[in-house]
Amino acid sequence: MFSTNNTYYSLLATILLVLTFVLSEGQLSATFYSTTCSNVSTIVRNSVQQALTSDSRIAASLIRLHFHDCFVDGCDGSILLDVGGNITQSEKDALPNANSVRGYDVVDSIKSSVESSCPGVVSCADILALAAESSVSLSQGPSWTVLLGRRDSLTANQASANTSLPSPFETLANITSKFSAVGLDTNDLVALSGAHSFGRSQCQFFSQRLFNFNGTGNPDPNLNSTYLTTLQQNCPQNGNGATLNDLDPSTPDTFDNNYFTNLLIHKGLLQTDQELFSTDGASTISIVNNFANNQSAFFEAFAQSMINMGNISPLTGTQGQIRIDCKKVNGS
Repeated sequence: MFSTNNTYYSLLATILLVLTFVLSEGQLSATFYSTTCSNVSTIVRNSVQQALTSDSRIAASLIRLHFHDCFVDGCDGSILLDVGGNITQSEKDALPNANSVRGYDVVDSIKSSVESSCPGVVSCADILALAAESSVSLSQGPSWTVLLGRRDSLTANQASANTSLPSPFETLANITSKFSAVGLDTNDLVALSGAHSFGRSQCQFFSQRLFNFNGTGNPDPNLNSTYLTTLQQNCPQNGNGATLNDLDPSTPDTFDNNYFTNLLIHKGLLQTDQELFSTDGASTISIVNNFANNQSAFFEAFAQSMINMGNISPLTGTQGQIRIDCKKVNGS
């Protein structure tokens, strides 16, 4: 009986050890690369900093890449895949991404630098997460500890990209529903919308507000009249829909809480921006007020919401792969 018990407890201990390992493999960790690529964060940050010297927009573009990746089947680097091999449709060509998402070349450059130091170790999905944090902190915004250990998808999902990603033309209710579908709440929605503190948007994504809003023949009444005049000059009717406009007209390349103070005076560029403050009875209004009056509160909430977003359905353990080239599945 004594030896039987010993065998039983020995087997139980082994099973528990295996289970512990499996569970740990399914979790992201701040120290995931501590022994395999301890300088990865520095490599990514230096690459982003270098890119910013020649392209002031790239910080906003890189955080948008991470956002548009995570909302389609989780943070798995699927947005980076080109058509080829088993990839018959690329998320890059989905309506919310085509002609507006950019920065792929910078990600390729970062990946090349990481591969030179730590070949075959760091996923493209993790590079997107690290690049997003560097983009914000290098633009005078908050920093946060990026949890790592994501692996890269073997597939892309263009159909989901067309339906899951929020559109600048949608109602607040629809946007809230899309955030909820990936486990993010209203506080996350408002905080992450604050990423529009920097970057640019093309006229085509808000021109419907300037002249004939919702078929009324008049501009959107939620637009500040002085701001409206400026935007009508930048984006005339039947003009160039690709003309760029600052998402934050006050500090366009600095990450701060001016995005929210702009909403208070009805200077939100996109319809989905201004609806955070203009939708009657919306719970977002009090959050906007808080962030507009307290930048520290916004920074803290934004950092936490970025971590929350980065936790959307990552591939871990033996799932997926570590792509050598972010644009294609290994061996394709």
